[in-house]
Amino acid sequence: MGFTCSKKVGNAVARNRAKRRLREAARLVLPGMGRPGWDYAMIGWKDATAGRPFPDLLDDLRRALAKVHR
Repeated sequence: MGFTCSKKVGNAVARNRAKRRLREAARLVLPGMGRPGWDYAMIGWKDATAGRPFPDLLDDLRRALAKVHR
């Protein structure tokens, strides 16, 4: 699992907050939906990652994994 947030996301505080949210979403969703041997990369976006309600962020990740593993 890899996480990245460019400087477009904001200052170091904003980038770290976005990455923490992505890490927590991955911690909750990947054990049930991730597949062994697969590598995943999550990219933080400026307003979408930090400002999105957390349940919606989890749903987005679930939908993305379901689409990838079809």
